Amino acid sequence: MSKSYSYSPTWRLISVIVLRPALLLLIRNKWEGRKNIPKTGGIILAPNHLSYADWGTDALFFYQSRRYPTFLIKAEAFGVKGIGPFLYKAGQLPVNRGRADAALVLKEAEKALTAGAAVVIYPEATATRDPDLWPMVAKTGAARLALMTGAPVIPVAHWGTHDILPYGSKKVRLFPRKTVRTVAGPPVDLSQWAGQATSAKALRAATAAIMSDVTALVAQLRGEQPPAVPYDPSSVSRTGGAVSAAPTVAPPAVAGAEPADGDARPEPLAGDDPRTPDTALPLAGDDPRTPDTALPLAGDDPRTPDKAAGQA
Repeated sequence: MSKSYSYSPTWRLISVIVLRPALLLLIRNKWEGRKNIPKTGGIILAPNHLSYADWGTDALFFYQSRRYPTFLIKAEAFGVKGIGPFLYKAGQLPVNRGRADAALVLKEAEKALTAGAAVVIYPEATATRDPDLWPMVAKTGAARLALMTGAPVIPVAHWGTHDILPYGSKKVRLFPRKTVRTVAGPPVDLSQWAGQATSAKALRAATAAIMSDVTALVAQLRGEQPPAVPYDPSSVSRTGGAVSAAPTVAPPAVAGAEPADGDARPEPLAGDDPRTPDTALPLAGDDPRTPDTALPLAGDDPRTPDKAAGQA
């Protein structure tokens, strides 16, 4: 019998006591739409991905929305002395390198959702490579998990973390104090694809629906119109053709917003890495040139297409 999802309330409290004051002190946070995040029950939180600093402001936003976040974290971190035991006790989910781990992490995330956890999945799988920092083509992991479990997907957008730690840079820029704006929208309507977790077509369509809502929220924060076709790092094109792109929509008003105070193996989405299964859940900071759980390379230039490294 597999082990159920568990965590230590004491260690979670310790993490809040240590991290929350620092994040509030160092970063000016402005939040909207917290009422759109259910206070109980398993949910999937799907943010855009700008920077390696995203996890901190996202975690604070979710906690202030009365949900303690469960992130998917590279397994190597769990082996670090002093950090690994804490991550386990806080209920975070380790993801190992390699092809076989995709199905395993889906099962672990499913257990967490069944136990009522708020699981954070970055659909893009890595910090966006769009030159203008719009959300790019996503993987299907978040949609697959949603269709498997019926858990609602809450689209989330943030803007400003790239000013703190730009992708490809090791230099953290906290001063002068930066502002990060975060907004949550209402659950994505995936009802038309319910029960179709093994259908490649349904997974692509559900992923497009999720990213359309996320992109609209980013547009709302930026006060700009998003591109008609999302950036695809595998083709570096927004001009149709081989690019299978999700349509974007004009930014809607955010409901409940607060004032700024299995059988079938799916086909890969455009931009997915053919060397890894599409079931792989994306991790913050992943590099599309390597298997989904690989660490990113510092100094990468998001303005240029990534060239695939040799297969592991």
